[in-house]
Amino acid sequence: MVFLILTQGWQKPPFFIIISTNIMYFPTIGLEIHVELKTKTKMFCGCLNNPDEKTPNLNICPICLAHPGTLPAINKKAVEAVLKLGLALGGNPSADNSKFDRKNYFYPDLPKGYQISQYDHPIISGGKLKNIRLRRIHLEEDTARLLHETYNMKHEAQKNVPSFKLQVSSLVDFNRAGLPLMELVTEPDIKSGKEAVEFAKELQLILRYLGISDADMEKGHMRIEANISISSGNQLGTKVEVKNLNSFRSVGDAIDYEIKRQEEVLEKGESIKHETRGWDEIHKKTKHQRAKEEAHDYRYFPEPDLPPFDLKKFNHKELKSSLPELPDQKRERFAKEFLLNPEQIEILISDQELSHYFEESASELFSGKSELEKTKSIQLLFNYLTSDLKGLINEKNITAAELKITPENFADLVVLIIKNEISSRTAKDVLKEMNETGLDPRQIIEKKGLSQISDKESIERTIKEVMAENPAAVSDYKGGKETALQFLIGKSMAKLKGRGNPEMVKNILKEFLI
Repeated sequence: MVFLILTQGWQKPPFFIIISTNIMYFPTIGLEIHVELKTKTKMFCGCLNNPDEKTPNLNICPICLAHPGTLPAINKKAVEAVLKLGLALGGNPSADNSKFDRKNYFYPDLPKGYQISQYDHPIISGGKLKNIRLRRIHLEEDTARLLHETYNMKHEAQKNVPSFKLQVSSLVDFNRAGLPLMELVTEPDIKSGKEAVEFAKELQLILRYLGISDADMEKGHMRIEANISISSGNQLGTKVEVKNLNSFRSVGDAIDYEIKRQEEVLEKGESIKHETRGWDEIHKKTKHQRAKEEAHDYRYFPEPDLPPFDLKKFNHKELKSSLPELPDQKRERFAKEFLLNPEQIEILISDQELSHYFEESASELFSGKSELEKTKSIQLLFNYLTSDLKGLINEKNITAAELKITPENFADLVVLIIKNEISSRTAKDVLKEMNETGLDPRQIIEKKGLSQISDKESIERTIKEVMAENPAAVSDYKGGKETALQFLIGKSMAKLKGRGNPEMVKNILKEFLI
């Protein structure tokens, strides 16, 4: 609000005009992303790392159950996984010794009553992804999983009263306790829910390319928390943390909702509370959970059972050379090498196995072809790959690597289509047969007599029969109805059992209809 004081001479009292102005608020967002790493064993013991284990409390031992007198030992592969990600994102491994700390807080899913984490000496500092700066990447152990049992309550005497769930107990499954958990913290460079989602999706892709995590948000392999504040001018806002973001949609929706909520609070003249809020997916709103803890609330101190470790002992050069081609590098190469547009590239990039299958098939098509032929064949290959072949993958619930169709045989099928040796309709049937039998397309075509009919006499004979059987359509076409031509083409192709050369059928029909 702006108050404008106006006066009419010295004797008259001033009067006020209140002019309402729209205050510009600027969101500031940082993300904390937890990722379960794909190691063989847990972070500090030899128990199997299997986050998908259904049998409760199977992969446990005295160490991950925090029995007195047990000693943790650092999982070297987990440290290497964090180093790989840090090197991929341009981060800097700690120059000093890295160390683990005790993060003290009580919760039923925490066996020790504290969590082994890292505080002031993370493994990686700095780095950048999608122009968002990274603050740190560190390691810690995951918590156990709580399972809440409920049963329905209903007032029997009142039939119209709805039933409600009453929580009666909570069970603890310690299979997840002690799994290696990587935490990546960004700088508060993000400005919207959309930007946060784009960052998280790219990180998920990189994690999968590096092979250090499946990063499946539905399974809890990747969990996101957002720290959100809004400011006006030079005045910094109060940070609010939002938890329970278990899908990309939730990340975007929760951030956008929280920005709007904070704006409304400030517009009322109230202040933002420093708190932790949870995301309610059903009602699409954030809800208060608790007052936000500060670092001193956790009483961090160095983990006495784990000595500091020197990151220089890890072969950084070897780790960097082991990095695969990352998504951005592949985008650039696919655009240059295959002349695909950005949308096509994203479809391939998002599935590492599918993009590898595409490359293997494309290499078979490129031999001895001109640039024009390459472009035409690559587009046809892409179309069949992302429609018919992807349809088979989804139908069978398999990956591209599990197909019985080899990339070489798939490329051969595309060549047959380009050469008009089989029709598009026949190609779809041959493709299914290839996946059932593992045979190459030429074997199937020969065995089932599916080769395209390009014999002019056979096509002419069929067209004459179709015209004789459909005089009304012939008359309609001659009367100016173009749709009648498509009808006659369809009838001709049906008589040829889909094996006729479509271009020849169309041209011959036009000749006969003059």
